[in-house]
Amino acid sequence: MNLSVAPPDATLTARASRVASIAARHADDVDTAARFPIEAVEALRSERLLGIQVPVHLGGESASIAQIADLCCILGQSCSATAMIFAMHHIKASSLVEHGEDSEWHIAFMRRVASEQLLLASATTEGGIGGNMRNSICAIEVSGPDCTLEKDATVISYGAHADAILITSRANAAAAPADQVMTVFLKDQYTLERTHIWDTLGMRGTCSDGFLFKGNAPSEQIFSKPFAEIAAQSMLATSHLLWSGVWYGIASNAVLRAQAFVRAAARKSPGVTPPGAIRLAEVSSKLQTVKSNVIAGLKAYEGTKSDPDKLMSMGFAIAMNNVKICSSETILEIINHAMLICGIMGYKNGTPYSLGRHLRDAHSAQLMISNDRILSNSANLLLVQKQDTSLSG
Repeated sequence: MNLSVAPPDATLTARASRVASIAARHADDVDTAARFPIEAVEALRSERLLGIQVPVHLGGESASIAQIADLCCILGQSCSATAMIFAMHHIKASSLVEHGEDSEWHIAFMRRVASEQLLLASATTEGGIGGNMRNSICAIEVSGPDCTLEKDATVISYGAHADAILITSRANAAAAPADQVMTVFLKDQYTLERTHIWDTLGMRGTCSDGFLFKGNAPSEQIFSKPFAEIAAQSMLATSHLLWSGVWYGIASNAVLRAQAFVRAAARKSPGVTPPGAIRLAEVSSKLQTVKSNVIAGLKAYEGTKSDPDKLMSMGFAIAMNNVKICSSETILEIINHAMLICGIMGYKNGTPYSLGRHLRDAHSAQLMISNDRILSNSANLLLVQKQDTSLSG
């Protein structure tokens, strides 16, 4: 061994930064071709970042949601599709970590996620429910030790590339639409028939095609907790927080490009304040607002996650909804502001200051669980929940 050569930095930040450098090289091609970011995802596997949320005693690293959100930000600055895939994977991993340790099968599966760096996908949307993941039309059928499920899943992000899909359904054929369960199906336990092609304005590399899902698996792969509890106690918070980490990363990179543009202008005219300098100060303030919003949300989740009753409370749901609304709306303002700073060089493709991909990807933020739906939910909650007006809670 050559002792004069230091080993690669093994911190989570360093590992994510190495993935981000690979993702950045392919980001434009991933966007243009609407292709899966295979190079970046393989780098995530090589850096063993897909299993970091799994507890240490099961072979993972017990990474917190705050740590994972920071990695989403790092990746989001290079390739938003890679960052979003990473975020969605860890949203599913949170369901396993928070709700899987009461099942021998799910414990063993967590070990596999960590050891084999399995990529997890989600199938919560369905044709005919209007985007409401808390309702299902399809129902899982349990027959003895096995279960079968057929679902018209209008969106399964990177479904064709996943190693397992965590999918929702009614608990049985007689169950109400909101009486749901979630089941893990491994890649060799289901087939996917593509029904919709993901040809979109932005987030093109997530390859979120629609599929007719048909699966057959041992019934022990059904989570024992109702999906309502899983959604409220882990998915609500992790979705809004990790997505916000991705969006903050996209906006941060836009501001960095605007800052580089202003600095270049300043070098050309020493002693003269560039025209975009004041706008740069303004957009920096907006970016700080998003950062503070996400950090506050992360702290609220970390302080609440050990109390299932608080996680299920209306106040917590409103707080997490507000994180998502603020982040998803403000990043568009930030990127538009950065575009004004960079001018035509930000509007054009292929320049160091190009912001077209950032702007297109950012438009997805208000649509991933529609802000209108979230605001409607919060409005209904606020009809019965007193608004918190203190600075301390």
